[in-house]
Amino acid sequence: MGVSIGELAVRFGCELRGDPGVQVERVATLADADGRAVAFVANPRYRQQLAGTRAAVVVLDAASADACPVAALVCQNPHATYARIATVLHPFPAASPGVHPSAVVAPGARVDPGAHVGALSVIGEGAVVGARAFVGPQCLVGEGAVLAEDVRLIARVTLCGGVEVGARTVIQPGAVIGGDGFGFAQERGHWIKVPQIGTVRIGPDVEIGSNTTIDRGAIEDTVIEEGVKLDNLIQIGHNVRIGAHTAVAACVGISGSTSIGRRCMIAGQVGIAGHLSISDDVVITARTGISHSITAPGVYSGHIPHEEATTWRRLVGRFKRLETFAARLKALERRQAAGPDQEKHDD
Repeated sequence: MGVSIGELAVRFGCELRGDPGVQVERVATLADADGRAVAFVANPRYRQQLAGTRAAVVVLDAASADACPVAALVCQNPHATYARIATVLHPFPAASPGVHPSAVVAPGARVDPGAHVGALSVIGEGAVVGARAFVGPQCLVGEGAVLAEDVRLIARVTLCGGVEVGARTVIQPGAVIGGDGFGFAQERGHWIKVPQIGTVRIGPDVEIGSNTTIDRGAIEDTVIEEGVKLDNLIQIGHNVRIGAHTAVAACVGISGSTSIGRRCMIAGQVGIAGHLSISDDVVITARTGISHSITAPGVYSGHIPHEEATTWRRLVGRFKRLETFAARLKALERRQAAGPDQEKHDD
C-alpha cells in the first residue's frame, strides 16, 4: 500500500518540491530507485548520482535541492528523515499472537496473550514475556528473564537467567546476553572460577546486532542504557556500563568494569581495557586501543593509517630503533649541558 509524498512531508516536517499526490511504496538507492521509490542524499560523495536518479522523490538538504531532477523532500537531516520514512514503508512484519506448538513454555512463565513465541523457542521458569513482544524461532528466554512490551528477539537469541530487556528493544540473530563473564582468580599457576552472580539490564529502545555477546555482572549488573546501538560481533565484558544513546560499531571489545558515557561513538575494532571510565560525547576512531580513562569529550585515535608495504616495513624498522635513537639523544644533551670542558674530556 502506497503513501503520498505530501503525507510524508507533513508527517516529517519537510518542504515538498513536487506533486504531493505522488504515491511511493518502498525505499531504494539513487541508482536503483524507480517511480514508486524514495531515495536520499546525505553524503556529498553521492550527489553526482542525483542527476540520473529515477526516484519518485529524494530526501535531501537545501544545498542539494536545486540539483534534484525529481520531486524533493527538503529537510535538515536527510538520513534521519529517510530512516523514519523507511520505517513507515517497511515496518516489521506483523506476527500473530500465540505460542507455536513446538515451543516450550515453563509452567511458571508468564507470556502476555498479545505476544508471539516462535517455533522451537524455550521460555524458562519465572520468565516474563510482555505485551506484543516477539520471540522468534529457536530463542531461549532463561529462568527469570524479563521482556518488556514490544521487544523483538529476531531468531536464535539467548537470554540467560535474570536478564532484563527494556521496551521496544531489538536483538538480532545469534546474540548471547547474560553468559558468564571472564572471571577467574589465579593461585599457584592455576585458575579458579569466580561465580558470576549479577545479570544484564538493557534499557528501552536498544538495538543489539547479530552474534554480539554481553556478559553478566560478576557481582553487580552489566548495564546497557536507553537508546544504545550495538553492531554485530561486539564483546562486552562483565560489569560494563554503556551510557544512553551511545553507538558501538562491529568487532569492538570492551573489557570488564569499564564505564562508557552517553552519546559516545565507538568505531570498528576498537579495544578498550578494563576498569576505565570514558566521558560523555567521546568519539573513538577505528582500531584505536584505549588503555587509560578519557575524561573530556572529543575525538580520540590511536592507530596508524595504512601505507604501501615497503614504506611500512621501513617505518617499522625505525620504530624498533627508537630506543637507540633516544639513548644517543640523551647522551648528546648531557654533553651539551656539560659544556666545552666535558666535550674535551670525552675526546
